[in-house]
Amino acid sequence: MVASDAKMAAQEWSVWYGATQALRAITLDILPREILGIIGPANSGKTSFLRSLNRMGELNPRFRCAGRIWLDGKDLYQGLDSQQVRCRVGIVFALPLPLPLSIRENVVYGPRVRGIRDRRRLDQLLEQSLRAASLWDEVKDRLDLPAMRLSGGQQQRLCIARTLAMEPEVILFDEPCSGLDPISTAKVEETMVQLKSRYTMVLVTNNTKQAARVSDRVAFFLMGELIELDRTGVMFTTPRDSRTNDYLTGRFG
Repeated sequence: MVASDAKMAAQEWSVWYGATQALRAITLDILPREILGIIGPANSGKTSFLRSLNRMGELNPRFRCAGRIWLDGKDLYQGLDSQQVRCRVGIVFALPLPLPLSIRENVVYGPRVRGIRDRRRLDQLLEQSLRAASLWDEVKDRLDLPAMRLSGGQQQRLCIARTLAMEPEVILFDEPCSGLDPISTAKVEETMVQLKSRYTMVLVTNNTKQAARVSDRVAFFLMGELIELDRTGVMFTTPRDSRTNDYLTGRFG
């Protein structure tokens, strides 16, 4: 059952790309101000589900779906405009993708597109977003330098700041640390935990240890199905399904 207080919720959600079914009747809730980790082997449907949550999947012309997804009780695909959805549900991708602009312009680009022109407001969003992404102290004296000069970990935190500048309610993370070294990974994870007090987050990761470190609850996907969903401590110590246990102990995946 979907929780009545869920920030987002999926009910019998299925996805196809042409004749290939990627998700099979997924039902789960995403609670306010939690980090929901989604784990599973390759081709288990994790990214397809994540991209369903901000309607990016429908950018693929072969995308087809059934079931429902809600955001604050409103149907994501019937009751809301897709651009509105993508402002409210931001996404951070696996590889850092800063724009070929300055650090400053990377962060304020989105708000400008939304029509914000007031310099004071843009400066406020700039500092607020960089602070929230744990990057302000590292870049505050070089905001007009090219973003490409930042390290990989800094670039990823800049992408988080760019997402935050759009003032979303939910943030989706698609393997955000897959290309980062352990120190940069730790900084991104620390940033995610700090953001939890204000945002709802969904983390797709192939790193089960990362899911264990930062997630409040974890969902295990396998071959397009939701096998198990539970509190992180329970999932990693006493999973109910043998397939979950086999994945977590490295027997497959």
